[in-house]
Amino acid sequence: MSKKILINVRPNQTRVAFMSNDKLIDLQIEKRTSPTLVGGIYKGRVERVLPGMQAAFVNIGLERSAFLYVGDITQNLNDGEKEKFSDEMEEINDSLPVKSIDSLEQDQKIPIQDLLKEGQMILCQVAKDPLGTKGARITTHISLPGRLVVYMPNILHMGISKKIEDESERTRLKNIVEKINPKGGVIVRTAAEGLKDEEIKIDLEYLDLLWKDVDKSYARRKTPGALYKDLDVELRAVRDYMSSEVSEVVVDDRKVFKKVNSFINQFMPKFKNMTSLYSKAQPLFDSYNVDLEITRSLGRKIWLKSGGYLVFDEAEALVVIDVNTGRYVGKKDIDETILQTNLEAAQEIAHQLRIRNCGGIIIIDFIDMENEAHKDQVMTMFLDELSDDRSKTKVTSISELGLVEMTRKRIRPSLVSKLTEACPYCDGKGYVKRRMTVANEIFRSLERESVRAGKGNTAYVQCHADIADWIYEEDAVSLDYVESRIQSPVVFRVEKDFHLEEYVVRIDSEA
Repeated sequence: MSKKILINVRPNQTRVAFMSNDKLIDLQIEKRTSPTLVGGIYKGRVERVLPGMQAAFVNIGLERSAFLYVGDITQNLNDGEKEKFSDEMEEINDSLPVKSIDSLEQDQKIPIQDLLKEGQMILCQVAKDPLGTKGARITTHISLPGRLVVYMPNILHMGISKKIEDESERTRLKNIVEKINPKGGVIVRTAAEGLKDEEIKIDLEYLDLLWKDVDKSYARRKTPGALYKDLDVELRAVRDYMSSEVSEVVVDDRKVFKKVNSFINQFMPKFKNMTSLYSKAQPLFDSYNVDLEITRSLGRKIWLKSGGYLVFDEAEALVVIDVNTGRYVGKKDIDETILQTNLEAAQEIAHQLRIRNCGGIIIIDFIDMENEAHKDQVMTMFLDELSDDRSKTKVTSISELGLVEMTRKRIRPSLVSKLTEACPYCDGKGYVKRRMTVANEIFRSLERESVRAGKGNTAYVQCHADIADWIYEEDAVSLDYVESRIQSPVVFRVEKDFHLEEYVVRIDSEA
């Protein structure tokens, strides 16, 4: 399997595509004006403690206060001791180690009002970027991701990435970490598999020094603000994606190429000859059809190769996906047609969830299947496709209604929210009123105004040209009826800057 990392650099943004057999399987986009905050460590001041929500708002020096949930607070925050986690932790989403929300809630016994006080200064880390009107979500469980390990200075825990399946290798790595005996918690990353203990030790020592710098910065700083920011997106991608399966890192900017090359030579010397500078006239992402795939993933409707299609409807914390047979009529019988459509949809949905970076609750409406074996086939296919997803997912089986409910952890905004904005015309609704609907609203408004202003005066309507044309061409009967009811002539004035649904009605004696 040939994998490549493509880094496209422009003055206003950097885009990183992770390719497998020339197919886009993951995408990161970072704007210069609004880089991700995830992984950044801050000194924060508690602004409000909300016992009813068991949460707090914390000023970390950003435009909006960050949100801190009680389950994300180190219980012994005030006494400087390390917290010990006995539950299994995982390495997900750019190496941020987390425990499940359920286990956090079970562990948490102390109410937030006993852990935090308004005005208190705390050390915290951004776990989720701001989304919509919400501020960033933060945690006091600090983690510093390295190339081979993730270091957690204020807890005592040792874990191995789940992707390392060989038990003897897991035992070997565990023994290496125990021999090094770090002062904090450690999660050994997938990239450490097969490496020598000296390499792991160097990575841990670097992270320990980094933590000491953060700790000193916290002591010196008097106001809320940033203490540490994670690597730029291109270096994060190399750190997190680079493996023996990657055949090439392609960069289309000379300055960033040198930076990436230097990073690889310093921290991953065995990959030092795998970086190349792209110099062709054709844009890098065009050469690999990445921009085509991004455009496709921004659409509401996704066509499948068979002729079926998916419909994505994305809200702030909910995504609904509908599967349809479309033009696909199959070859044998209806059950086989439905099965093949659902199997193809299962593959494409898993792919789209990664590219679009959908998060929160996801509802998938597969086409109804009566055959239980067919349902099992579809679920097996779907779970297999999700197995490579770097975001944590939880999936239920197909319900009697053909629905699959799942959750996918979101750290950063989705592709749609990052690259699009609400339509200024429909205000994000996705539709506008029919001309007949607006015309009827105008007629009713004329009747109401005539009651207030009296009859016999001239009525004026300012509206969009399409509405005036529709009334004269399609519903002149209703216009005559209204003029008769209000005993006033109606004069339309076309406003070229008006929204289709916008209109102004007034009745007076002035022209």
